[in-house]
Amino acid sequence: MKSPETTHRSPDDPDGAGKFSVSEDWLAVVVGLVLLALALTGVIPAGLIP
Repeated sequence: MKSPETTHRSPDDPDGAGKFSVSEDWLAVVVGLVLLALALTGVIPAGLIP
């Protein structure tokens, strides 16, 4: 029988929050792509883009 310390969990396994969890890295990627799309389509004015 395996001890709890040797049990391997995949990062894709669901956590206590539910069946699907998004890591902080993927959330940052999605937010960045949304901001890029808004800037390229002109929704965010050029004066706000450094």
